[in-house]
Amino acid sequence: MLVAFTKPQLPWDGDSGALNVVIETPKGSRNKYAYDQEQGQFELSKVLPKGMIFPFDFGFVPGTVGADGDALDVLVLMADPTFAGCRVRCRLIGVIVAEQKTKKGKVIRNDRLVAVANEWEGLKDTTNIKHLSPHFIESIEHFFVSYHALDGHTFKPIAYHGNKKAEKLIREGILRFQQQQEQSATPK
Repeated sequence: MLVAFTKPQLPWDGDSGALNVVIETPKGSRNKYAYDQEQGQFELSKVLPKGMIFPFDFGFVPGTVGADGDALDVLVLMADPTFAGCRVRCRLIGVIVAEQKTKKGKVIRNDRLVAVANEWEGLKDTTNIKHLSPHFIESIEHFFVSYHALDGHTFKPIAYHGNKKAEKLIREGILRFQQQQEQSATPK
């Protein structure tokens, strides 16, 4: 399936004010997909080992750039998987703040935003990550620690914060995106 974004994608939905998340990898998948901005399509980036799957849909906030240089990552809580390229309107509930150490030893921030799909009734009253059980959050952190270990990276969760801190990270990500766009538009 070829998916090309024909117009700029925005972090926030103009009508509802919800967070827009573009799903890269659906819940339950062993296949990890990534959106290739230059090609305008999704590509298979890795296959997880047998028995390891994505616990929820995983995607990115369009129109943002995180500290790691990629769009901000989001884990979308909902009952059933969607598909790569699906836009899901979400309620942002928090962030897992983390550092990632690359194979070369470089340490970068690689936070994981956490959101709930607006259309899912299962957590309709959940507005903050602190409403989730500590065990639930630990299981999410464990997935990302194990997932990054496959590539020889160390993923270290530092803390988790509610939606105010997560919104601040999105504002910073929008600024980085705008700066990146301005730099690429400037003749060299």
